[in-house]
Amino acid sequence: MVANDWAGFFADEASLDREAYLFLDYYLECAGDPKLAAAHFCSEQSTAQWRRVGSDEDLRPRFGARVVALEILGRRSEFSYGLGSNSEGPITACRLRIAHPHGNFGPKLPNLLSTVCGEGTFFAPGIPVVKLLDITFPESYLASFQGPQFGVAGLRALLQVQDRPIFFGVIKPNIGLPPEALSELGYEGWIGGLDIAKDDEMLTDTDWCPLERRAELLGAARRQAEAATGVPKIYLANITDEVDRLVELHDCAVARGANALLINALPTGLSAVRMLRRHAQVPLVAHFPFIAACSRLERFGVHTRVITKLQRLAGYDVIIMPGFGARMHMNDDEVLACVQACLEPMGPIKPSLPVPGGSDWAGTLRPLYERLGTVDFGFVPGRGVFGHPLGPRAGAASLRQAWGAIVAGETLDERARRHPELGAAITAFGKPAHAQAASSQPSDPASESKRAGGGR
Repeated sequence: MVANDWAGFFADEASLDREAYLFLDYYLECAGDPKLAAAHFCSEQSTAQWRRVGSDEDLRPRFGARVVALEILGRRSEFSYGLGSNSEGPITACRLRIAHPHGNFGPKLPNLLSTVCGEGTFFAPGIPVVKLLDITFPESYLASFQGPQFGVAGLRALLQVQDRPIFFGVIKPNIGLPPEALSELGYEGWIGGLDIAKDDEMLTDTDWCPLERRAELLGAARRQAEAATGVPKIYLANITDEVDRLVELHDCAVARGANALLINALPTGLSAVRMLRRHAQVPLVAHFPFIAACSRLERFGVHTRVITKLQRLAGYDVIIMPGFGARMHMNDDEVLACVQACLEPMGPIKPSLPVPGGSDWAGTLRPLYERLGTVDFGFVPGRGVFGHPLGPRAGAASLRQAWGAIVAGETLDERARRHPELGAAITAFGKPAHAQAASSQPSDPASESKRAGGGR
């Protein structure tokens, strides 16, 4: 039984004004009484000391976070990852749902993160193991955010592409070449059938490939490809840099021919991206450096679903994310949760195009499409286009041929008999395997939470 002093940190979810709260789902491992630990966790995250010495005031009714659901998952002999000590009592694994009044921090991403992932959350006494699994936002909170400017429908309108995935290609090598060479590769990819040719996440404004010159040449190559094919194309330029250069680099790249911009989400900062969204004239695309460092541990950190939702709030039109297969170290449930976080209803916030990637080529298109169950995704090979033995034009053509096989109900091999580009891809990259078999990695606490009814 929780002592009366802590009862103010519990509430019946049905009794709350849902528009006044964010709902947060956590996995916790705590020492001692889990109900007391959950109340203490809410206290540390919100009011901490809720009254002054010598005063009868109580800050909890207005500012206190409240436990609205607590599920005991089991007892443990020790904390995960060797964290913490069980000197305060037995160790319990829990799933916790909290209602937190968003008036405490307002519609400001740095303040939100300082609360739900801050000192009070990850340094609460007796709770060394914490993972934020999900956030559910009320419409009153979402109304303060612009979200994506274009979203899925706007991007499709720009490209005049409906009823199929958007085909991206990552121009290789990842660290770049002189702009002249990169523009030739981009042109070949566009002519072969790419919708979007992009800089890799590591190629920024460098001495050997300056953004100004790169955008000028690739912008010209894009326009030539549009004239040759009769359809719009996009050059996606990476402007990841210090925050005070983002607007300058946006203007430089767009003026010279880039018509979408990539910004590595967490290294640059979500608040910086939200600032750029107010200025941006073109779609903004997220990449995932640093995200794994925050999310990969099954029971500690922040679930990638949460990071995906925050990227969508910040204003990304496209979110590139780790996809299926052993290389990306994400289980299938987590990939699908991130795709859902891009596309599911989110008040007035437009959907972002999900782009789950990693070692893709023509042969992984069908299993990815079947697994996602929608055409609203981006397909983003690198080597599968730019490492194709017949060149990037053939690599891009092999993607279109693979999609043609899906539409026609043919196997990849059947289509390849009539299309040498696809045949060469099969020979070079092997049979479609990485996305066909279900991942053997264990499901994570977030997927367990969803099955139990927690989260959006």
